[in-house]
Amino acid sequence: MPNEELRVAVLGAGAIANQHFDAIRATEGFAACAVADIDSGKSGEIARLYGIKAYRDYRELIEQERPDVAVIALPHFLHRETAVFAAEHGCHLMLEKPMALSVSECDEIIEAGRKADIRILVGHTQHYIAENILAKSIIESGELGKLVMIQDARHTNYFHESRPQWFLDKEKSGGGILANLGTHSIDKIQWLTDRTVRKLTASASYYGSRGNVEGSGMIYLELDDGVPATIVQSGYLGAPRNETELIFTGGMLKLVTGESLWISRGGNYEKLGATESANPFELQYSDLLTAIRNHSETSCTPEYARNVIAVLEAVYRSAETGSEQILRRRS
Repeated sequence: MPNEELRVAVLGAGAIANQHFDAIRATEGFAACAVADIDSGKSGEIARLYGIKAYRDYRELIEQERPDVAVIALPHFLHRETAVFAAEHGCHLMLEKPMALSVSECDEIIEAGRKADIRILVGHTQHYIAENILAKSIIESGELGKLVMIQDARHTNYFHESRPQWFLDKEKSGGGILANLGTHSIDKIQWLTDRTVRKLTASASYYGSRGNVEGSGMIYLELDDGVPATIVQSGYLGAPRNETELIFTGGMLKLVTGESLWISRGGNYEKLGATESANPFELQYSDLLTAIRNHSETSCTPEYARNVIAVLEAVYRSAETGSEQILRRRS
């Protein structure tokens, strides 16, 4: 039946799990059935809170519960393994970003999804945040003229004590601040402008207090029509910042994602009124549900998410070699 309630299991009981379960509960058409985590204390707490079953082994969960949807909210190095296993068992996927550690791992997930004929949504939440949605509509309207350039800055204490150690192990996380937060910036720039990165140069520093990942990075990139953009991120101590400034021939936008949107039409910035929007996680689940019922693509496809990983790989190659990287479109 096209509108029957679909059972959803979440793989991973970390900090983000509650946001997934709250969104599942709020989305008519989905119902949570189970959670899996090697930490039985965490999974047990989640299970009691939401009235579901807890498992230590995600394979056992999938084989016993046969969920319609598997949510993968596990460390990055487990994304490929769990996504392929779930797809092979017929589960649609809600897959946290970054999609996987490499383009080749992304390709394995995409192939598994094709063989199983399942829907996959990769959780690039930038697509579902109210300020970003409004900014994209203004860009598309053309009211500020031609886009000239973009500046994106993100600063936060990346090495804080509460960050799990696996984030700081390159083999498990894929990288540091550029892999975790830089992918948000790459995604935001491409999605807001409906353009892709065609070439880039990058540098990175490694002064973190723990782990072997980079603590800062600077990226100069050009989009497919030549529009330049910069991404500057620091994970060391300092003032927090998360702003994206888009400069046009007839004005400017300043996006403070998750907080506010500002516009200049030739003078000082003016704050635009708050926009009403559902919770980004709820919008993601509604998106996935529509794709499942209509047998259509989600608005954040695995092919798109693969592109973000391809750009990230080019960032690290450039930082290591000092050379410009040319991004080639996938045929």
